[in-house]
Amino acid sequence: MKTVLVVGGTSDVGRAVALAYATAGWCVQLAGRDGPGLEREAADIATRTGMAVTTHRIDILDTDAFPAFADTLPALPDTVVSVVGLLGEQARAETDPVHATTVMRSNFEGPALLLGLFAERFLARGHGTLVGVSSVAGERGRASNYVYGAAKAGFTAFLSGLRNRVAKRGLHVVTVKPGFIRTRMTAGMKLPARLTAEPQAVGDAIFRAAETRPRDVIYVKPVWALVMAIIRALPETIFKRTKL
Repeated sequence: MKTVLVVGGTSDVGRAVALAYATAGWCVQLAGRDGPGLEREAADIATRTGMAVTTHRIDILDTDAFPAFADTLPALPDTVVSVVGLLGEQARAETDPVHATTVMRSNFEGPALLLGLFAERFLARGHGTLVGVSSVAGERGRASNYVYGAAKAGFTAFLSGLRNRVAKRGLHVVTVKPGFIRTRMTAGMKLPARLTAEPQAVGDAIFRAAETRPRDVIYVKPVWALVMAIIRALPETIFKRTKL
């Protein structure tokens, strides 16, 4: 029986990913900072699916603890999915380097180093799948969220390089670009319906891309591929006058 590790397991997307895998008959390792929250989600998923769900504490900013975290898992998972992310506040990040650092580390350094650690263990075993949830925000820096976007750009580049390195050695690396998602993190924001995905749709898309219809890079809402192609194509002289 296969096992998936979901990092960020108490988030709306993390829960949706865990539920998609458990529904397909996978055992789930649910990881995050919120111990009681993990226990609640694990109990609910186990009740709904009848699959084993274990919980594991991890702080994505405590990178020194990653090896011990991996060592204490009941089994080396077949797939690791990182849905960790922190939107933060752009205006605050512009003047508060501590906040900017937290946003950058939460979206890039922590997830990249954790997936890199599991990549080495998967290479030693000979197979495995790594999934990183990045963002369309990383495709071009925009005034409204460039600190978050810069971190996601780094994460996207890391996943691309890792995929290039391990593709011929039995590992599959998936980059996920969801666009807007209707979650607690975006509560109160006015989101365009055609560009906004529900957590369940993201979870199902990740499972398909990682396990049943392998893909390297996915936009959960395909329309985002066109939107970002247009944004990337704008000359800088025009782009710098936009409000995005």
